[in-house]
Amino acid sequence: MTKITVAKGDGIGPEIMDATLKIIMAAGAEIEIEEIEVGEKVYLAGNTAGIAKDSWDIIRRNKVFLKAPITTPQGGGYKSLNVTTRKFLGLYSNVRPCMSLSPFVKTKHPEMDIVIVRENEEDLYAGIEHQQTDEVVQCLKLISRPGCEKIVRYAFEYAKQYGRKKVTCFTKDNIMKQTDGLFHQVFDEIAKEYPEIENEHWIIDIGAAKMADTPEIFDVIVMPNLYGDVLSDVAAQIAGSVGLAGSANIGETCAMFEAIHGSAPRRAGQNLANPSGLLEGAVMMLNHIGQTKIAEKVQNAWLKTIEDGIHTYDIFKEGVSKQKVGTSEFADAVIANLEKVPSILKSVSYANSSALNLPKYVRKTLAKKELVGVDIFVHWAGLNPDELAEKVQKLNRSEASLSMITNRGIKVWPEGFEETFCTDHWRCRFKPNDGATITKSIIIQLLNEAMEQNIDTIKTENLYTFNGKSGYSLGQGQ
Repeated sequence: MTKITVAKGDGIGPEIMDATLKIIMAAGAEIEIEEIEVGEKVYLAGNTAGIAKDSWDIIRRNKVFLKAPITTPQGGGYKSLNVTTRKFLGLYSNVRPCMSLSPFVKTKHPEMDIVIVRENEEDLYAGIEHQQTDEVVQCLKLISRPGCEKIVRYAFEYAKQYGRKKVTCFTKDNIMKQTDGLFHQVFDEIAKEYPEIENEHWIIDIGAAKMADTPEIFDVIVMPNLYGDVLSDVAAQIAGSVGLAGSANIGETCAMFEAIHGSAPRRAGQNLANPSGLLEGAVMMLNHIGQTKIAEKVQNAWLKTIEDGIHTYDIFKEGVSKQKVGTSEFADAVIANLEKVPSILKSVSYANSSALNLPKYVRKTLAKKELVGVDIFVHWAGLNPDELAEKVQKLNRSEASLSMITNRGIKVWPEGFEETFCTDHWRCRFKPNDGATITKSIIIQLLNEAMEQNIDTIKTENLYTFNGKSGYSLGQGQ
């Protein structure tokens, strides 16, 4: 018997959770349920996190969390509980299977059967944003080696355990050579440990186009957070419906399972909602806790019900569907099929589908880190980069001098183009002069001199090499 935490959520959440629990309990799931309240009621009671401390304690104690969709109130500084939960509990891997149910659910891609494995904790979703000038705001994209290694290894282990033949990596490392470049580099390193599994890398834009057009050429796709968030919804929709997709969020100790759709408050309380997405999440949960035979029974019964044409309103189609049913009636139909398997759709077998046991990340030997320059970012409302260069060159010292100015990443000095549009946010790069070295104390002296010259410095980024390899990007056009 496994104790799990359940949150029924908001909108259609309670209805689809009741239907899901009814199905898996009828299938013989050996679980004990501990329910918590999260979401809109908690938010509106004054808790901007949407979850109480004692609820966190329950989730951490039980380690398995089945969550229905919730409503995050607009405005008021409320934080997304999904993002918060993933980060607090270290749920680094988001897994979303997206499979065609053709011809019973309409899709242009009847052979589609892919799994999106998305990094879940970092990238732009660190949510570190600042307004720096009147015209420019920034969002920091943070990619770590541990984050890359954990998610890439998870993708290969998932493929190995579920009999998948290929893992594809999507990045944009032709542009973001440091951040996405690290993700791609780690993918190539880890792929060598799995010679029996085909591996490939695509640039995200053409990869996404190819996935939308010909998804059957892909199997498992692993991506950084933002790309994975967008493309997992695209994949679910082109497979048939976002409403049919479930999601697993896996960490080293805890896991959360959910539908990928929202709380749909307009449909609440009408016995209309399709519980399939949450049920798919529950099937993934059953596999995670080792109850694979129950998961297999539920999944095959669900496929048989879809195949029988017993459909809720969202996927009902005249001429294909046989009977339009509500939430509870759909659950009853799945229960009636619990000992059956589909005859046209491919039945499933989860013989080797328990929780993946991945090794913990081991920190590498520290690289030799050397300071080789500094980027000083300046707020300046002028338009002529040559005028700014004249001002900033007054900071030049015997140890370091201005080597480049960029605006939104484009080199505008020296030898800039007058056609280049410039904002009020400028990156001024200082590099050591021949034979000199730059230190942090020299950087502080540069900033002090800038203050005396009334140059508005807004931030700095130190430039480093690691084992002699550059750890920073060139300006576009250098």
